[in-house]
Amino acid sequence: MALSKYERRARLRSRIRKTVEGTESRPRLAVFRSNKEIYAQIIDDVNGKTITAASSRDKDIDASKVNKVEAAKLVGKAIAEKAVKAGVDTIAFDRGGYLYHGRVKSLA
Repeated sequence: MALSKYERRARLRSRIRKTVEGTESRPRLAVFRSNKEIYAQIIDDVNGKTITAASSRDKDIDASKVNKVEAAKLVGKAIAEKAVKAGVDTIAFDRGGYLYHGRVKSLA
């Protein structure tokens, strides 16, 4: 029996998570994509802390006037600015089971 898209993504996500781990010096940039919004957070897995986060729902990101790919670009710029302020210069990109295409690619 074929896997549903949710089961397939969960399987891919666990496979990716085994290889991508966020440390204090190189935290993980996790991406979640819903049908309407996109969310990104920088996570230190060793300490279990979220360093910073951004989404297309944030007040400073006006994503209502652009399409979803452009909104992902705005979220990518916002998370990069917040990461620099937090002292993060390198990250490990965790695409979360999504293909590196479209909104995920434009956020990266």
